Amino acid sequence: MATTACFIIVSRNDIPIYEAEVGSAVKREDAAHLHQFILHAAQDIVQDLAWTTSAMFLKAIDRFNDLVVSVYIILNPLYLPGSRIASSHFDTKVRALARKYL
Repeated sequence: MATTACFIIVSRNDIPIYEAEVGSAVKREDAAHLHQFILHAAQDIVQDLAWTTSAMFLKAIDRFNDLVVSVYIILNPLYLPGSRIASSHFDTKVRALARKYL
């Protein structure tokens, strides 16, 4: 079965700072826009749940058709506000881990 995953890191100010689509499914033309739409719709849920739970992993907080949103909530003291993650090494590692575990 072909699957695809969209891995996005969002800053505290709701700005995507890293995006990667991984998987073997055929990519739809509007996939990037659809993923961003679903992400923004789920952010309100994440913000509400972040204050009511001590869990760092929130599994299946939102769904749209066959797409599921799961979230890790972390803090990074080394992050510079407004900057994007542009490291090719980081991107390579994310894609390798996705191939291994998805």
